[in-house]
Amino acid sequence: MILPVAHTKIHPDQKLGESVQQLLLAKIAVYLMTFLIVTVAWAAHVRLFQVIEHIDDVLALLNLACMMIITFLPYTFSLMASFPGVPFGIFLFSVCAVVIGLIQAVIVAYGFYHPHLLNQQIQESENQNFYKRHILKIILRGPILCFLAAIFSFFFIPLSYVLLGLVIIFPHLSRLITWCKNKILGQRGEEEEPHSLETFTFYLSEPLSKERVEAFSDGVYAIVATLLILDICEDNVPDPREVEEKFHGSLLEALSEYGPNYLAYFGSFVTIGLLWFVHHSLFLYVTKATRLMGLLNILSLAFIGGLPLAYQLTSEFAEKSHNEIEAIQVSCVITFFASIFQFAIWTTALLNEEETLHAFARYGGKEHAFMFAKLALYPCVSLGAFFLTCLLSEFSTAIFHLMQIVIPFAFLALRIFVRISLTAIKFVMSLSRRKVVLLEEEEACLSPNETLS
Repeated sequence: MILPVAHTKIHPDQKLGESVQQLLLAKIAVYLMTFLIVTVAWAAHVRLFQVIEHIDDVLALLNLACMMIITFLPYTFSLMASFPGVPFGIFLFSVCAVVIGLIQAVIVAYGFYHPHLLNQQIQESENQNFYKRHILKIILRGPILCFLAAIFSFFFIPLSYVLLGLVIIFPHLSRLITWCKNKILGQRGEEEEPHSLETFTFYLSEPLSKERVEAFSDGVYAIVATLLILDICEDNVPDPREVEEKFHGSLLEALSEYGPNYLAYFGSFVTIGLLWFVHHSLFLYVTKATRLMGLLNILSLAFIGGLPLAYQLTSEFAEKSHNEIEAIQVSCVITFFASIFQFAIWTTALLNEEETLHAFARYGGKEHAFMFAKLALYPCVSLGAFFLTCLLSEFSTAIFHLMQIVIPFAFLALRIFVRISLTAIKFVMSLSRRKVVLLEEEEACLSPNETLS
């Protein structure tokens, strides 16, 4: 999804401020929306196979068709991003989303027609028709909105984007309406709930498991890291004829011209690797992912997907572009949001720590302070680099590369620093307690008259 954004051609003599307004801003907005729609489709697919536990040849082929359409979505996004004013791009994307939903509905219908493929709980239930209607209603909400978006794309494109946006927020909106209705109706709403939702449908509205969230996240990090090396292979291999004519056959001399590109690649890869390391460390301490934690994780992954764009911008330093400051600031903003949403996951987990966190990661636990420092490092450093480039624009490139070099060593030194800080705090606290104890002992030794005086 990020490739059309990352591969936006910006000439060195073209100002990035104008480019952001004309090229990047619309593409980034469309990228975020389509990325979130794909995550909605992924969540629906995961819940679908909570209903259907066994797969035969027909289901395997239907699922393969569904995967084929999903892998075609980046191409439709490329059309949307490159031609935002042309309806065909959004029409094709919406049609693909409708087809995905219809295939998933066919999978549900086929599964209920062959009950031995279903979850054991549904097989034993007497209300299979209720389950079937309820599951189809959940699955077909998104395709219906996408169908309307496809129709309106030829009449009023902004309304199509609004309808696609509803695909993302509709589940949260429906839960908010249900919550408000229950608050207004009070006890009566609570009594109606068992009749409207039976046992297994609980799985369809529950947050996805921690393991599924981790697996999806690892896949995004792996793909983003792979995209970086693909860009290196595509753009930074010199032409043999040019090496022979311009550099007299010296490949090493020809490659030296790509030095800043390699530096940008290693810096971007280290950023992705360390953000994955922080994400992995965070979910080691998480016992259960809530719905809000899952949403924050998806938002973090959306900005992780923007790191190839940061690589493309910073790799232009070799051409002495006029856009170095703006490129660095865009990179810092992407890194900041990718990491601040990770910090928000941690904060959300602390609000319900008994349910979501291991005991040693909660307030007062031995790993709490270290995890807090680890998650706060990237937001603080990226925000600091952003403001330093505003104040010291002449040294913007040096500041950015220094940030990339320092952070890995900061992670290594972080545990030592946190332990020294905690030891110092405990020492100061013990000294203050000793003073309090000494004062209490002195007061106990004094006579009542001396105490009054």
